[in-house]
Amino acid sequence: MKTVVDLKLNNKKVILRCDLNVPMENNQITDETRIRESIETIELISNAYGKVIILSHLGRIKEENDKLKNSLQPVCQRLSELMKRSIKFIPMTRGPEVEQAVNEMEKGDIIMLENTRFEDLDGNKESSNNPELAKYWASLGDVFINDAFGTLHRAHASNVGIAEHLPSGIGLLVKKELDVLVDVMEKPQRPLLVILGGAKVSTKLGVIENLAKKADKIFIGGGMCYTFFKALGYNVGASIVDDEKVAECKRIYDLYKDKIILPTDVIVGTSYSPMSAARLTKISDIYTNDIGMDMGVETIDNLRKEILEAKTVIWNGPIGVFELDRFSNGTKKALEYLSNISGKVILGGGDTAYAAVKFGFKDSFHHISTGGGATLEFLEGKRLPGLDALLDE
Repeated sequence: MKTVVDLKLNNKKVILRCDLNVPMENNQITDETRIRESIETIELISNAYGKVIILSHLGRIKEENDKLKNSLQPVCQRLSELMKRSIKFIPMTRGPEVEQAVNEMEKGDIIMLENTRFEDLDGNKESSNNPELAKYWASLGDVFINDAFGTLHRAHASNVGIAEHLPSGIGLLVKKELDVLVDVMEKPQRPLLVILGGAKVSTKLGVIENLAKKADKIFIGGGMCYTFFKALGYNVGASIVDDEKVAECKRIYDLYKDKIILPTDVIVGTSYSPMSAARLTKISDIYTNDIGMDMGVETIDNLRKEILEAKTVIWNGPIGVFELDRFSNGTKKALEYLSNISGKVILGGGDTAYAAVKFGFKDSFHHISTGGGATLEFLEGKRLPGLDALLDE
């Protein structure tokens, strides 16, 4: 597989797929990590006198009103500020305005097209890898570089589709992400501790099964632990549970219970609200209306002991509702403990990365991945369509 440094870029129109899917509130960027991580590849192409045409998605576009809060214009503006240079924003995904902007580019110029998922309003053309759309985007360039690690697990027109028509390779960010994950999976320093959280247990069962063969311990927290507790016969009150996965959780726990660590106490609330009451309770004493919101004191201390012994840690998914202050202690403490060990710590997933930024630990770890779903599917051992599309290049 070729990388951006293997391809001739001088005077070439380079379609660069970035992952600029950053969290936004009222058109304001709340975490610009993905923008900053994309700059190295953008600069490399521009400095090699390539003409950079940036594509990215932002959010989900299901109806016309979604366009108002998901334009890439604020992202383009911030990228321009960070790079201290002019980047032209084209408020279209295709058409004469796009073609004219591309044709007028000089060596080293950078432009950004509007959110690729705007095309999803017309029959999900981006997300379904519509061949006509992919061919059109490919027609704008001479070379395709995929530097969007966070979308490698998706077969979209703007990654898999374009790669079918142009000489292609990966960018520096994708290469860095893959190098880190391959290294930690193939030759981890032991003990290897895996921490899994977040709300959805369904997306992580395959990861648990795959990593249980390699990890020394797997801690399961966040909302996903309550499906395991229900599988083990506990009353979990009104906590989030995936009823369709209860039997599967029981099977996995029985197979790997010597490696799986579950919470022994939790903080429960009455609603997903800053005004919610909070109560510390043992797992065996959850009431009918209780909602599991965070890890308890004993659980956090048990996790601390595992962290201090670990030489390699992979963490995907927060272990509490950290967005609410009174339920953020578990995630915050885990970050603090991890920041003080000498072993390699790899954080994966947008929410986990955002928690690290929010609590001041952004620069404390070996690697913070820009991709959640892609990281999970890689750890699960699945093939990534966005990567497979480049393998024959």
